[in-house]
Amino acid sequence: MIFRGRYHMGRKISLFVIIILLTADFCRSQGFIMTADLMKRPDEKNSGTLTIFQDRGIDSLISRSIMANARLRTMEGSRGIQGYRIQIYYSSVRNAREESARARAEFINKFPSFVSYVQYQEPGYFMVRVGDYRTKTELYKDLMAIRRVFPNAYHVPAIINFPGLTQE
Repeated sequence: MIFRGRYHMGRKISLFVIIILLTADFCRSQGFIMTADLMKRPDEKNSGTLTIFQDRGIDSLISRSIMANARLRTMEGSRGIQGYRIQIYYSSVRNAREESARARAEFINKFPSFVSYVQYQEPGYFMVRVGDYRTKTELYKDLMAIRRVFPNAYHVPAIINFPGLTQE
Protein backbone atom coordinates (compact mmCIF):
# COMPACT_ATOMS: atom_id res chain seq x y z
CA MET A 1 0.00 0.00 0.00
CA ILE A 2 2.81 2.42 0.83
CA PHE A 3 4.56 1.58 -2.45
CA ARG A 4 1.37 2.28 -4.40
CA GLY A 5 1.04 5.74 -2.77
CA ARG A 6 4.56 6.70 -3.85
CA TYR A 7 3.75 5.60 -7.40
CA HIS A 8 0.72 7.91 -7.54
CA MET A 9 2.72 10.75 -6.01
CA GLY A 10 5.38 10.32 -8.71
CA ARG A 11 2.73 10.45 -11.44
CA LYS A 12 1.26 13.62 -9.95
CA ILE A 13 4.66 15.29 -9.84
CA SER A 14 5.50 14.33 -13.42
CA LEU A 15 2.07 15.52 -14.59
CA PHE A 16 2.61 18.81 -12.73
CA VAL A 17 6.05 19.28 -14.36
CA ILE A 18 4.61 18.62 -17.83
CA ILE A 19 1.82 21.16 -17.25
CA ILE A 20 4.34 23.78 -16.06
CA LEU A 21 6.56 23.21 -19.12
CA LEU A 22 3.63 23.47 -21.54
CA THR A 23 2.39 26.63 -19.82
CA ALA A 24 5.86 28.19 -19.97
CA ASP A 25 6.15 27.38 -23.69
CA PHE A 26 2.70 28.84 -24.37
CA CYS A 27 3.51 32.05 -22.44
CA ARG A 28 6.81 32.43 -24.28
CA SER A 29 5.00 32.50 -27.60
CA GLN A 30 2.66 35.34 -26.54
CA GLY A 31 3.49 38.78 -27.95
CA PHE A 32 5.64 37.21 -30.65
CA ILE A 33 6.34 39.24 -33.79
CA MET A 34 7.51 37.43 -36.88
CA THR A 35 10.11 39.08 -39.09
CA ALA A 36 7.94 38.35 -42.12
CA ASP A 37 5.10 40.36 -40.52
CA LEU A 38 7.41 43.38 -40.31
CA MET A 39 8.14 43.17 -44.04
CA LYS A 40 4.51 43.12 -45.25
CA ARG A 41 3.32 46.09 -47.27
CA PRO A 42 -0.16 45.26 -48.50
CA ASP A 43 -0.90 48.67 -50.01
CA GLU A 44 1.81 48.54 -52.70
CA LYS A 45 0.89 47.62 -56.27
CA ASN A 46 2.80 44.87 -58.05
CA SER A 47 4.08 43.53 -54.76
CA GLY A 48 5.93 40.23 -54.75
CA THR A 49 6.35 37.56 -52.14
CA LEU A 50 9.15 37.62 -49.62
CA THR A 51 10.09 34.34 -48.00
CA ILE A 52 12.42 34.46 -45.02
CA PHE A 53 14.13 31.32 -43.76
CA GLN A 54 15.67 31.84 -40.35
CA ASP A 55 15.89 30.42 -36.86
CA ARG A 56 12.95 31.13 -34.51
CA GLY A 57 15.43 32.64 -32.06
CA ILE A 58 15.92 35.62 -34.39
CA ASP A 59 12.19 36.35 -34.32
CA SER A 60 12.29 36.12 -30.54
CA LEU A 61 15.16 38.63 -30.33
CA ILE A 62 13.43 41.05 -32.70
CA SER A 63 10.19 40.78 -30.72
CA ARG A 64 11.98 41.45 -27.41
CA SER A 65 13.77 44.44 -28.91
CA ILE A 66 10.53 45.95 -30.20
CA MET A 67 8.79 45.50 -26.83
CA ALA A 68 11.74 46.99 -24.92
CA ASN A 69 11.99 50.00 -27.24
CA ALA A 70 8.26 50.68 -26.96
CA ARG A 71 8.75 51.40 -23.24
CA LEU A 72 11.49 54.01 -23.79
CA ARG A 73 9.97 57.43 -23.24
CA THR A 74 11.63 60.64 -22.15
CA MET A 75 10.36 62.55 -19.12
CA GLU A 76 8.70 64.93 -21.59
CA GLY A 77 6.68 61.98 -22.93
CA SER A 78 8.23 61.65 -26.38
CA ARG A 79 10.02 58.54 -27.56
CA GLY A 80 13.74 58.31 -27.10
CA ILE A 81 16.78 56.11 -26.69
CA GLN A 82 18.95 55.19 -23.74
CA GLY A 83 21.76 57.72 -23.29
CA TYR A 84 23.16 60.34 -20.92
CA ARG A 85 22.56 63.91 -19.80
CA ILE A 86 24.55 66.28 -17.61
CA GLN A 87 22.78 67.20 -14.38
CA ILE A 88 23.62 70.68 -13.09
CA TYR A 89 20.93 71.08 -10.41
CA TYR A 90 18.99 68.68 -8.17
CA SER A 91 17.06 69.70 -5.06
CA SER A 92 13.87 69.20 -3.08
CA VAL A 93 13.90 72.35 -0.95
CA ARG A 94 10.73 74.39 -0.66
CA ASN A 95 11.69 76.86 -3.41
CA ALA A 96 13.36 74.26 -5.65
CA ARG A 97 11.19 75.24 -8.60
CA GLU A 98 12.43 78.83 -8.54
CA GLU A 99 16.03 77.75 -7.93
CA SER A 100 15.90 75.31 -10.84
CA ALA A 101 14.54 78.08 -13.10
CA ARG A 102 17.40 80.35 -11.96
CA ALA A 103 19.98 77.62 -12.56
CA ARG A 104 18.58 76.98 -16.03
CA ALA A 105 18.55 80.71 -16.88
CA GLU A 106 22.17 81.03 -15.75
CA PHE A 107 23.09 77.97 -17.81
CA ILE A 108 21.35 79.30 -20.95
CA ASN A 109 23.14 82.61 -20.45
CA LYS A 110 26.57 80.92 -20.25
CA PHE A 111 25.95 78.10 -22.77
CA PRO A 112 23.32 79.23 -25.30
CA SER A 113 24.05 76.44 -27.79
CA PHE A 114 23.11 73.62 -25.37
CA VAL A 115 19.63 72.20 -24.85
CA SER A 116 18.47 72.19 -21.22
CA TYR A 117 15.53 70.58 -19.47
CA VAL A 118 13.87 71.34 -16.14
CA GLN A 119 12.33 68.13 -14.86
CA TYR A 120 10.19 67.24 -11.86
CA GLN A 121 10.45 63.91 -10.10
CA GLU A 122 8.19 62.65 -7.31
CA PRO A 123 8.18 63.32 -4.34
CA GLY A 124 9.17 66.94 -4.95
CA TYR A 125 12.59 66.95 -6.61
CA PHE A 126 13.43 69.47 -9.30
CA MET A 127 16.41 68.96 -11.57
CA VAL A 128 18.06 70.71 -14.48
CA ARG A 129 19.61 68.40 -17.05
CA VAL A 130 21.56 69.34 -20.13
CA GLY A 131 22.15 67.79 -23.55
CA ASP A 132 21.35 64.52 -25.28
CA TYR A 133 24.41 62.26 -25.42
CA ARG A 134 24.47 58.70 -26.73
CA THR A 135 27.78 57.77 -25.05
CA LYS A 136 29.90 58.97 -22.15
CA THR A 137 32.64 59.78 -24.67
CA GLU A 138 30.40 62.36 -26.40
CA LEU A 139 29.48 63.81 -23.03
CA TYR A 140 32.98 64.17 -21.53
CA LYS A 141 34.19 67.30 -23.37
CA ASP A 142 31.01 69.24 -22.61
CA LEU A 143 31.01 68.04 -18.99
CA MET A 144 34.50 69.47 -18.46
CA ALA A 145 33.43 72.85 -19.92
CA ILE A 146 30.24 72.94 -17.83
CA ARG A 147 32.09 72.03 -14.62
CA ARG A 148 34.08 75.27 -14.90
CA VAL A 149 30.83 77.18 -14.25
CA PHE A 150 28.82 74.49 -12.41
CA PRO A 151 31.40 72.52 -10.38
CA ASN A 152 28.83 70.02 -9.04
CA ALA A 153 27.71 68.91 -12.53
CA TYR A 154 27.77 65.19 -13.24
CA HIS A 155 26.49 62.75 -15.86
CA VAL A 156 23.34 60.69 -15.37
CA PRO A 157 21.80 57.91 -17.46
CA ALA A 158 18.56 59.08 -19.08
CA ILE A 159 16.17 58.45 -21.91
CA ILE A 160 17.27 61.06 -24.45
CA ASN A 161 15.67 62.51 -27.55
CA PHE A 162 16.70 60.95 -30.83
CA PRO A 163 19.84 62.66 -32.17
CA GLY A 164 19.58 64.62 -35.40
CA LEU A 165 20.80 63.01 -38.59
CA THR A 166 23.98 64.59 -39.93
CA GLN A 167 26.16 63.68 -42.87
CA GLU A 168 29.79 63.33 -41.99
